[in-house]
This record gives sequence, structure tokens and C-alpha cells, in this order.
Amino acid sequence: MSVPETDDAVANERLKAAERFIEEEEGATSRFGGHLDLLITALLVVMSLFHLYAAAGIVRTQILRPVHVGFVLLLIFLIFPATKRLRNRLMWYDVLLGLAGVATIVYLLMGGDEFWDRATWPTDWDVIFGVTFVVLVLEACRRTTGWIMPFVVLLFGAYAFLGPWLPGQWTHRGYDVPSMVGVMYMSLEGIFGTAIDVSATLIIMFTIFGAFLQHSGAGKFFLDFSFALLGGKRSGAGRTVVLSSFLLGGPSGSGVATTVTIGTVAWPMLRRANYDMNSAGGLLAAAGLGAIISPPVLGAAAFLIAEFLKISYLDVLLMATIPTCLYYLSLFLMVELDARKFTSGAPVEVRTGPTALQLAAKFWFHFLSLIAIVGFMVYGFSPLMSVFWATVVAFVVSFFARETAMWPPKLIAALKDGSKQALNVAATCAAAGVIVGVVGKTGLGLKFSSIVIDYAGGSLFLTAVYTSLIVWVIGLAVPVTASYIICAVIAAPALTKLGVPDYAAHMFIFYYAVLSEVSPPTALSPFAAAAITGGDPYRTTLQSWKYTLPAFLLPFVFVLDPAGAGLLLKPPPGVSWGEVAWITATATAGIAALACGAQNWVFVRCRWWERLAFIAAGLLLVYPHGWADVIGLSL
Repeated sequence: MSVPETDDAVANERLKAAERFIEEEEGATSRFGGHLDLLITALLVVMSLFHLYAAAGIVRTQILRPVHVGFVLLLIFLIFPATKRLRNRLMWYDVLLGLAGVATIVYLLMGGDEFWDRATWPTDWDVIFGVTFVVLVLEACRRTTGWIMPFVVLLFGAYAFLGPWLPGQWTHRGYDVPSMVGVMYMSLEGIFGTAIDVSATLIIMFTIFGAFLQHSGAGKFFLDFSFALLGGKRSGAGRTVVLSSFLLGGPSGSGVATTVTIGTVAWPMLRRANYDMNSAGGLLAAAGLGAIISPPVLGAAAFLIAEFLKISYLDVLLMATIPTCLYYLSLFLMVELDARKFTSGAPVEVRTGPTALQLAAKFWFHFLSLIAIVGFMVYGFSPLMSVFWATVVAFVVSFFARETAMWPPKLIAALKDGSKQALNVAATCAAAGVIVGVVGKTGLGLKFSSIVIDYAGGSLFLTAVYTSLIVWVIGLAVPVTASYIICAVIAAPALTKLGVPDYAAHMFIFYYAVLSEVSPPTALSPFAAAAITGGDPYRTTLQSWKYTLPAFLLPFVFVLDPAGAGLLLKPPPGVSWGEVAWITATATAGIAALACGAQNWVFVRCRWWERLAFIAAGLLLVYPHGWADVIGLSL
């Protein structure tokens, strides 16, 4: 497809704007040259090689998790400046803090098994190193994600100390510094708990896998293939965005990265299809959001679901299958309606260059990388071994074409980027470990669930509404991974107490945690999309809500009726597959109705009462109950 030179210039300028925005929101990274750059590159490559070895070999948990955090602390203090004005300047205290982080891990490892055994009675040196370690984790989190997440962690920390002075159901016995150090630093229940376990295994391995795909040319191929396959039609611009987001976002698991990668290429095409800046940005953000809910990666939070529930990651992928299909169905319906609204008089895109068939014939091997993970898991490999061998596959098949071959320069770049891209999430997981430790120590999860149920009067519907609002509000302040971790330990028990299966409760929380990707003030995807299109960030966010709204009513189906859990392909006892099929059909019809209502368009623009009828029908069809289905279908 030919793109005019002016469009290339605009795209490059927009890409720079998006990168500036992401750096401002996620923490600007420093760029160094000379020996310092070589040192940081070497450390990042060694970190990736260590985790590749740990995936294939045997490394004890008490070694793997601390070493992972040690790498994270050292590299964050070297790469992420204390303030934006110090970007590209390595200060003496950055080196000191990085070495202090390493020292806390070396002290831990030198203690051996005895160190973990004395968690209930820490020594004075244990307390000193433990407090230093927690402070360094919070500072690393602040540098990578901003001040909000550390502030939330401090609130939970204060709750651990102020328990005796709190009112009513919130009270508890209270804990001192040594006992909290024993949990946070000297056990596998705090910072070195489940979140860091997932970060040190699956998350970093998937970021390495994603980096291998990018440097092997698979990411570019997925984009080119989508544009060649679906371009040249009236709805081709929107369809291309949706398909490329699935192909590119599925392996990456990053919404904002997918939005930026696709947006810089797709925005000129969307503009020629008569999309305004805000609508185009909203579609790009919504499509990018699909990366977090699409197999085979589903974002970092999905790995945590498997760990919290002690189930196979393949089970999580199966549970996400139908919701993912319905989400993309919603987006495809939206862009078909967009085609009628925006592109009726727009010129049809003229494609030049290779066709989709020609691209597939030349670079077919990239599809092997895409399906390798699921294939290995179906064959019986663990998720960790599956992603390890999928990375090997991506490396090997890159040599099937000269221009994609990962010779040492590309290989080093992939290993470097794989670890670097994991630093933000790892810091978030480490900080969230403090929250998990406090909740476990104080019993806050059970207290909080009792309070929510009391406010809801024992109603499952109201409990689900309150839980969704809690997850959404927390997601306004913290990233997806942190939002899921916090709410999984404090809000999920409220749903399970009322009879909701634990897997349905966690998937409910997961989908609402994902909303933080498109919710201010951490709405990275729509804000980055607005930087690309030149639109207003908040209007773009509203447009992204329009595109995502129909599908995000689905989580209520999981929890409000036993048959609704069948959408997760795990129907509870007593629910037949016939009921699951009916629920899926009515949910599909509801999604279609909500799409028409949200777009205010079907074949022509809707009258106001037609729009209300579509929205009401959609809500009723999504609600899993017989009378609601009858009224919804009638509407």
C-alpha cells in the first residue's frame, strides 16, 4: 500500500509525540553512550540469559526470585533517572542506590536457609537490610510508574501498623517493623511472593519472546499482512486496525505498545477514510486493549490468575477464548458501522506492493512463532517451557529468510530489549508484593469482603456492581497488573462468598482491571493514540470507551448466573453445554445490539428511541436470565 511522503512525515512526528508521552507517564529512561551503554547492555543481556537458563534448568525459588529483583533494582537505578530533568545523566546516588539494592540481595543469599528460617525473629541486621530493601523497591516503583502506586502501597503499609486504632470491622492487632520485615523480606509471602514469582518466570520470558518476534521481523510481517489482506475496501481501514492488533498484540501482551506500533502506520489510512482524530484514536486504543485480553499472552495479570488459582495457564487461555472472540466481534461490528458513517464518500485505498498471499508465501514461517506457545502447551509442556521453546522457534525460523535472520547484533538487541521491557512490570509486581503481604498478615481480604457484602445487603448483583466499581476506581490510579493483584486479594473473596466460582471471580476482576488501560489518569493507550492522531486526549478516551463498552459488560455474565460461567468454557456442575451455547448466542446478540446503540447507526442513523431500544436490548441479552432474553430478543 503506498503512503504519500507527507503522511510518512506526519507519522514520524506523531510517533515521536507518542513516545514522549509514554516516557512522561511511564518514567523517562536515560540513554547513555560509550562504556556506560556497553555496561548496561551487558547487564540486560546477562539478565535475559539468566532467565532463559532458569526456564530450561533448575534454579531454586529462594535464589531465582531474589536474583530477579536484584537485577531489576540495579538496572532501574541505572536506567531510570530520579527526575526527568536528570535524564541522560547518571548521578552518584543512582549508582549508590543500585549497589545498595544488590547488597540487600547478596546479604539475603549469603544467609542461606537460615535466613528464611528466622523470618519470625529477625536480627537487627535483618531489619536494617529489610527496611532498606522495601524503601528501594518503592523508589524503583516510583521511578518506573510514577508516585501513585508507591502512595497506595504506603497506605496499605500504614494499615498494618495502625490496626488497633482503626474503627469497627477494620481493626486488627497491629504489627511492628521487625514482624513486617519478616513477611516482606524474609519470606515468600511478601515482596518475593506470587507476583514476583510470575515476574521472574512467565512475564520476563514473554517479554523476551516478544522482543525476539520484533527483531526477527515478525511484528512487521503481521502489520504488513493485515494491511494487505483487508485494505482496499470501504471498511478496510478499521478492519486492518482490528486484525493487526490481534496478530501483533496477542504475542506482545502490551496495549500501549500495540497502539503506538499500529497507530503510526494506520492513522494516515484512517484519516483518508474520513475518521476524525478522536474517533481514530479511540479505535486504535480499543484495538490495542485487545492485546491484554487476547491469547496467547493476555498481559501480565493473566499469569497471576494461574498462580493465584493454582491452575494451568492453558486453562486461563481457554477461559479467555469466548470473551476474546466477542470483544473482537464487537470491534469488527463497530468498524463496519464506522464504514457507513465515515467512509461513504471516501476514496478507496489503492494497494501497491505485495499481496497478502505473496507475503504469506514469503514469510509464512512467522506464523509458526505465533502458534508455537499454544501448540507446546497443548502438547503437554508447562507454560514456562512453552514460551522458552517458542522463543527458540522464533530464533531458528528467523534464518528462513536473509533479511530476518537474527545474527549476533539482532540477537543482542533482542536479549537487551527483552529484559528492559520487563523492568516496569517487575517493579510494579515487587511493590504489589507489599500489599499482598499486608492483606495476608492482617486478614484484610476477608474483612473487606464482609464489608462489601454488608453494603450490598447480600445481593450478588449489587456485590458485583460494587466490586466492578472498586476495581475500576483502583485502576484509575495504578496499572493493570497492580490493579488486578490488589483487587484479587481484597475483592475476589466477596464474590466467592456468595457462591461465584473462584475462576469466574478472578476473570471478572481481571477484565475490569484491564479498563485502567483506557481510564484516566493512567489511560496510556488512548492518550498515546491521541498523541499520534493529534486529537484531544480526553475526547479520545471517551471514544475508546464507546468502542470497548459492549464487550466489557460481559464479565457480569460470568458471575450473575451459573450458566454464565460457561462463557469461560468451564460450566459449573449442573450446567449443560446446551445452556452454554444459548448464553453465548444471546451474549453475541447483545453485543451486536450494544454496538448499534453505541454507534447510533445501523443501516442509517438511528432515531433516539431506536437507539434506546438497541441499548436496552443489549443490556437485557447480556444479562443471563430467561425473562431478560425474551424481552431483549423482542426489542
